[in-house]
Amino acid sequence: ARVRVKKINGEILSVKRIYEKNPNSIKNFGVWLRYDSRTGSHNMYKEFRDLTIDGAVSQLYTDMAARHRTKKSSIQIIKVKTVKAGDTVRPAIKQFHSSKIAFPHPHTLPRDYQKRSTTLLYKANLT
Repeated sequence: ARVRVKKINGEILSVKRIYEKNPNSIKNFGVWLRYDSRTGSHNMYKEFRDLTIDGAVSQLYTDMAARHRTKKSSIQIIKVKTVKAGDTVRPAIKQFHSSKIAFPHPHTLPRDYQKRSTTLLYKANLT
């Protein structure tokens, strides 16, 4: 059973940073949160793609400030979890799961064929 402790009776014993096992591969993160707005408090679920949990949470704070004008102090993160590609819900995240994804190059310049790649040779000073 889960025991609830009020803020006034609780005490923070330690704060430890959780490091990512593999920070070199991109993952989908689901974030459950509660935030206070001008009209009341709301529960919410959001998804982000990032390398680490820290990056996903910083994306969350930026997104909430932009879309809902909430401050960092009014957001309570309930849970952050890695989500499999098949379990994602949001279309903004699902669009990156295709294996045939391609990004356009909007400003490609033709290569200057007059410039030739030159190699520089250095002679060692043997004295």
